[in-house]
Amino acid sequence: MLYELVAFSDQIGILNVFRYITFRTGGAIFTALLFVLLFGPGIIDLLRLKQGKGQPIRADGPQTHFSKKGTPTMGGLMILASVTVATLLWADLANVYVWVVLLVTLAYGGIGFYDDYLKVTKQQSSGFGGWARLGLEMLVAAIAVYVIMDLSVPDLAGKLALPFFKTALIDLGAMFIIVGMLVIVGAGNAVNLTDGLDGLAIVPVMIAAATFGLISYLIGNYKFAGYLQIHHVAGTGELAVICGALIGAGLGFLWFNAPPAMIFMGDTGSLALGGALGAIAVATKHEVVLAIVGGLFVLETLSVIIQVTSFKLTGKRVFRMAPLHHHYEQKGWKESTVVVRFWIIAVILALIGLATLKLR
Repeated sequence: MLYELVAFSDQIGILNVFRYITFRTGGAIFTALLFVLLFGPGIIDLLRLKQGKGQPIRADGPQTHFSKKGTPTMGGLMILASVTVATLLWADLANVYVWVVLLVTLAYGGIGFYDDYLKVTKQQSSGFGGWARLGLEMLVAAIAVYVIMDLSVPDLAGKLALPFFKTALIDLGAMFIIVGMLVIVGAGNAVNLTDGLDGLAIVPVMIAAATFGLISYLIGNYKFAGYLQIHHVAGTGELAVICGALIGAGLGFLWFNAPPAMIFMGDTGSLALGGALGAIAVATKHEVVLAIVGGLFVLETLSVIIQVTSFKLTGKRVFRMAPLHHHYEQKGWKESTVVVRFWIIAVILALIGLATLKLR
């Protein structure tokens, strides 16, 4: 919105600063943060009033979690609202990539909201699951990937870039829709699985958002992309603004989600945030790098897959409990210890992901 207004003010030099992606990204961070801090308490009070008993706690989960009973969920609503406001205010709304990522975020947030609603109303830990939920996620992701492919230049459309290689591209053709769809759906559900402890998921999401904010900026800039010898994707630099909004919203949410949490983000937030990261990765041609930067989410997901597979095939469990963070809780680690150490892992993986930009 501000970007369009400034387009009519070229003659006023001081307003030209609004044209810079870096300035508008900073504006998005501050706007999203301020929105959550201002409206967060009211949203929490409203959700607590409407939900009554709050989010149901897993009966088979760690015993320490029963002290969290009554904590409201759906805190993702404040994240979605702040990200939307900040994006509409600071991003170039003529950029289709912005709309694709924003709509994926909101659609996944809507799916997660329905899941949270069922959990709260039925007072059970399982909500809108199974193939119906997965089918909706896949449909939204497939449409987004198709639009992104249509926006891409012929040299990049339908191709998968590999990290650590300068010019390596795997031409998947129409099959890229399936790969891109799996990236978005996988990212959404991976963040969802990670969101099991106070503050655990939101900080790695912010770290990944900051990483992809930088990647988006470099990929979208022809000179920087040329210097780093990475693929230039025109228009994706604007996604740095959305990444900034995710960071600001995350910081604001962490204020209320820090132990002991006043609110949980729920599937409303975790599914939306993961979907946003997945869509940004597909748009910037850094799908594989997302698996590195978001390696913590990958580990959490793999722990669930390994646990379920092992139990079905052998009747034995590999971990004391899945996802992985519960395994360490069961080993006697304090919740705060698990959270901080997982944050450290997220930082290390993000640095490795950034290293792929120069090592290609």
